[in-house]
Amino acid sequence: MSIGQQRSNDVLGTVNRGNPAESGLCTLCRADCQGKCETFMSCMQGRKMLYPRNFGAVTAGSDNITHVGVSYNSLRIQGYNYGAYGLPQGLSSDADDCIFPNVKIETEFGNEIKTKSRIPILSGALGSTFVAAKYWESFAVGAALVGYPIVIGENVVGVDKESVIENGKILKSPELDRRIETYLRYHDGYGAIIVQMNVEDTRNGVADYVLEKYGDKVIIELKWGQGAKDIGGEIQVRDLDYAIFLKNRGYIVDPDPTLSEVQQAFKSGAIRSFARHSRLGYTDLANYDQVRDSFMTAIADLRSKGYKRITLKTGSYGMEALAMAIKFATDAKLDLLTIDGSGGGTGMSPWNMMESWGVPSLLLHAKSYEYASILAQKGQRVVDLAFGGGIAREDQIFKALALGAPFTKMICIGRATMIPGFLGANIEGILKPERKAAVHGNWSELPKSVSDVGTRADEIFAGYYDVQKKVGADAMKDIPLGAIAVWTLADKLAAGLQQLLAGARKFSVPEISRYDLASGNRETEKETGIPFITEIQDEAAKRMLNS
Repeated sequence: MSIGQQRSNDVLGTVNRGNPAESGLCTLCRADCQGKCETFMSCMQGRKMLYPRNFGAVTAGSDNITHVGVSYNSLRIQGYNYGAYGLPQGLSSDADDCIFPNVKIETEFGNEIKTKSRIPILSGALGSTFVAAKYWESFAVGAALVGYPIVIGENVVGVDKESVIENGKILKSPELDRRIETYLRYHDGYGAIIVQMNVEDTRNGVADYVLEKYGDKVIIELKWGQGAKDIGGEIQVRDLDYAIFLKNRGYIVDPDPTLSEVQQAFKSGAIRSFARHSRLGYTDLANYDQVRDSFMTAIADLRSKGYKRITLKTGSYGMEALAMAIKFATDAKLDLLTIDGSGGGTGMSPWNMMESWGVPSLLLHAKSYEYASILAQKGQRVVDLAFGGGIAREDQIFKALALGAPFTKMICIGRATMIPGFLGANIEGILKPERKAAVHGNWSELPKSVSDVGTRADEIFAGYYDVQKKVGADAMKDIPLGAIAVWTLADKLAAGLQQLLAGARKFSVPEISRYDLASGNRETEKETGIPFITEIQDEAAKRMLNS
């Protein structure tokens, strides 16, 4: 669909270890990576990574001239030479006020109850994968400090050996409690903790447990899928007893660990791991009306229990499923619908499925805008949207917000918000050796990509003292370095987004529109409805010349 990204960027001094995806991340992002892609370096240097390296001794020019194929990289961002729109209260159109640091990038979503976010992003769903469990403290504390929502993905209760479930009722769930409470410890009113439910979670009574214990502090989310795969979620298990435990708890485990021949193969070393799968939803339903009735019943049940904020996550299915998600979420007055394009994830999806299935992000998001517009033209208040799927940089955030405007309020970023957790844990494991095992550090020494930046935490992370100002010097000992890395990356994304918005003369996120984009080729114009770059304002230009 699109031209590949270059492995190295001489201007920024960044290098991808593996093959870079559209997002700029490697297709395989390792927790032990020693750098140094753009996101990796941004976790330490923050907004400095917005600019070319070696300033004062270089000149720099873009190599992004030709746009091939249909992708976010084939959209161009418009800039304007006059005007200022959406200035925050108290500011004037004076040039001293119209500066990019004054651009307000706060946003909110929700139907009746608004959830605020300091930056228009939310995390991808971090569920039962071991990566999510290992680095949760960094992910959650970082998100809470910055003030954006984080999503606890599916199956967290079911895979926890310490969970106690009897007759479809959770009596104890230590891992789910740890995740929720870690975030809430630093939550200051911005952002939110969102708990996802799939088929198994629904059977296990996750909604009841969360509501009884945490009330309206938690948003509940139904899950229809994701951009990585078109079957239920998976994790890989390397312990036979644990695989049998998961099988007995009701999961699909492949190969079947209860079979004697499989156990023999495992003991001999021929089989070294098991894949735990979840179930497909709506398998007993055959048509639109049945799916709608089932969905509306589920929402009504959650509301009757006491849930005031409910969201939906859908994956990169076809056009009918996309329209159903937007229509159902709108009719049910949900608070947010996240639409996740192909093909990312946290590393346990069948690879060729991830490569081959579903609708690529730009195409899916363009149709989302079209379908939302149909409902809006009928006078309906369309559900707030979040777009996800291969988004990692501030320019991509801008493009996704603009493509879906005015319906898109948030951008879902998955893998990119996990990299600071990996990086921070690895650095903490070196700077605080006694903490290495606890934080799951992978390095034996600081690599050159880090030591060139610094050798102390306050020297390595540009956001260190910003975090200290927020929590206090005494509390810094409790803040994982991964959370400081999250803050530092978020600061770079925020500053970059402010600059792009200022250039478009938009001084708040709600002002962003599709007029702030242009298509870099005719194919992208056709698929997105965004006009070709030289045709935007062309008639106005000619009228001016002929006046």
